Amino acid sequence: MDLRQLPTSTVLSEHISLCRLDGVDIIRILHPECQAAISLFGGHLLSFQPQGHKDLIWMSEAADFSGKSPIRGGIPVCWPWFGKVASPSHGFARSSVWELESFNDQKSHVTVTLTLHDTPKSRAIWPYRFHNRLHFEFDKTLKVQLTSTNTDQRPWHMSGALHTYLAVGDIMQAKLSGLGNEYLDGLADQQRLPTNGVLQFDDAVDRVYSRAEDTMYLEDPALFRRLRMHNHGHDSAVVWNPWQSGAAGMADMTPDGYTTMLCVESAVAGQSIVLKPGQSHHLSTEIGAE
Repeated sequence: MDLRQLPTSTVLSEHISLCRLDGVDIIRILHPECQAAISLFGGHLLSFQPQGHKDLIWMSEAADFSGKSPIRGGIPVCWPWFGKVASPSHGFARSSVWELESFNDQKSHVTVTLTLHDTPKSRAIWPYRFHNRLHFEFDKTLKVQLTSTNTDQRPWHMSGALHTYLAVGDIMQAKLSGLGNEYLDGLADQQRLPTNGVLQFDDAVDRVYSRAEDTMYLEDPALFRRLRMHNHGHDSAVVWNPWQSGAAGMADMTPDGYTTMLCVESAVAGQSIVLKPGQSHHLSTEIGAE
């Protein structure tokens, strides 16, 4: 995605502009430390490219930016549930329009904060009141934090994920470490299986690592770099790649798209979290290149 080619609709500050791509409004950051883009549809990070590196975030060449369906790639916000436990899959936050609450443009970094709250439409899907704040900080690293607050008079349950699609040069050369000693295999009837904490790739993978370390590393020799992911507020790390067979069935992924991506997600995917009225939960991920 060439961010500089996006037509500017509003200049917000020296390094931040509001742009339009097909059917979605995009906050574009062109800063000396990095380039980045966030879609207000979904509160969805589309790109993060620190100075001197290729984009750390993968975006499908066939992604749908109509604003009618979730965007393939980037960092979708899965909330208030993870997976297919209810409809729509992965919740409604990733297909809702978020509001720009604030931004801060500094010489060393940029911050952007979005908000999402309940509406009659959301309460028809999930009958609770809530207020979500999604905070981004951009410099040499990317920090994303989702704060979920119960503004209802009743407790409610939540799960979710920052469903990060990482860009890799060649998935068959990549190696992920820091995964702990066991996982649930979504491709083998949710069997709980042991692992040595390191994963290399030669086929589809859909796993929930319940004992992953807070910090994981993705070795990417094809791009001569190592990505570092540090997560907080999670109970699992979800790792996913659909491989050739899965990509072939996706209208919004090119047939070879799986070769340059890997999802490594900061997730609440074990037991759901209960928030009482007034309580909040923070889920975050920090990503950098070495």
